[in-house]
Amino acid sequence: MALIHSITHLQDKVKASISKGNVDAALRLIHQLVIQVVSEPINTAQIFGSKLLDDLCQEIGALNLQRLRTSEPELFNIHKQSPQLENTVIYIASKLQASGGHTAVLADIIRLSPSKNTVILLTGVGGKTDCAAIQHRFSGIHNISFEYAPKADFLSRLTWLQKKIAVLQPSDIWLFNHHQDSIAIAAAQPKNGYQLHFYHHGDHHLCLGVYLDYANHVDIHPMGYHYCRDALHIENNHYLPMVVKDLGGRPKELPFVTNGLVTCTAAGFNKIEVPYFIQYVEIIPKMLLASGGRHIHIGKLTPFALYKIRRNLRKLGLPETSFVYVPFVPSVWKALHEHQVDLYVTSFPYGGARTLIEVMGAGVPIAMHSHCTSRLLGTFDMAYQEVFLWRTPQELFNVVKSIGVAQLQSHSLLARHHYEMFHQEQVLINALSLNAQYVQSPPLLQGYEQNVLQNAIDISTQVSFLGVLKRLLYRTYRQWKSSRA
Repeated sequence: MALIHSITHLQDKVKASISKGNVDAALRLIHQLVIQVVSEPINTAQIFGSKLLDDLCQEIGALNLQRLRTSEPELFNIHKQSPQLENTVIYIASKLQASGGHTAVLADIIRLSPSKNTVILLTGVGGKTDCAAIQHRFSGIHNISFEYAPKADFLSRLTWLQKKIAVLQPSDIWLFNHHQDSIAIAAAQPKNGYQLHFYHHGDHHLCLGVYLDYANHVDIHPMGYHYCRDALHIENNHYLPMVVKDLGGRPKELPFVTNGLVTCTAAGFNKIEVPYFIQYVEIIPKMLLASGGRHIHIGKLTPFALYKIRRNLRKLGLPETSFVYVPFVPSVWKALHEHQVDLYVTSFPYGGARTLIEVMGAGVPIAMHSHCTSRLLGTFDMAYQEVFLWRTPQELFNVVKSIGVAQLQSHSLLARHHYEMFHQEQVLINALSLNAQYVQSPPLLQGYEQNVLQNAIDISTQVSFLGVLKRLLYRTYRQWKSSRA
């Protein structure tokens, strides 16, 4: 995949493709550029959207829609003939997975919204959706159907998507697109009889759709809401909280620290195995040496990461049984209780927002890493105010060495109270109700400070020979994963 070297280079190539009638190439160029940017770790949390790219997608979509209106006018002369059509809502997504926060929040929005005929249209950008697994995942939701774009070029999928919108005549369209999905952003067009909502879940990288000024821009956590409004100057953004079904707080009969401190982290390799000045595979064994307890890891890690963790345990003279690897659980919330977790250590360098909500709902105390450059990446503003905050490894080690049962009990109640205030399902139900306005975003927490020197050192190590090699491997993987379309 040839690199795009400048904005002018991109614009010239996209305009040339459009003038030649090669809409497919124009869409792919935008898709390619986004993959190029998001696959570079140094770009993480540095750029979030591009009005230029969104405008190009909209221009391409408008041209294709006009072509369809001319060639197939009958599609656009269908009148609403039934209450079912009048109450249709479309959700456009790129790819869905049976597990993960993206699919879960989509299911929550649909499940807790006023009942309507729901159609999920999948573009296939980013890879194939496991249809059977997804239908099972949404099996408890009524009046829902899935339709999948044909295995074809980008133009054919854009045409398919715009035809579906014309026939279904939705009252609302929600965009749940992956960062690079130029098809989804081109398909939606203004003044077509529906309200467009852009759900900003791809919020730590360049994402297409951020600057659609006629859409309701929905941010899903306080740091995203305030950053989009104050730094990106998106004035039409709204806050819509993530929620998790209440499975109950920490059982009263579940004591703390019965046989050594039990810590836990739930995250996949995409949040942990990325360049940063501290590495999970090195910190966790040292933390276990300080705590003398056990650490439960929930989520898939690469074989190399598992090897390094176990090697580091041996070097420190710790038994391999002190690190418990659980690749998958149906519910993090339930797993925290089943494993009698005393303290949750948030993933680093990238935090997991929805997982954090499960942890607080389960009444588990939290030790949160304060990311050195971005409050977005560490999910800092989603935690309760008194959370155990650490940036350097020694600060974490001090927490696990000194923490007592009384503190854990207190923080368990604080975590649970925060969940009940901001992330119970009723909060989202109220926000999505027919006559409700979007809820007020919680304020940003006090106490976060960037460390620009550490960031500078971090970047300098990433551009060293070894750092460049690691980033090359990381970029290659990200590009391969993102370009499956």
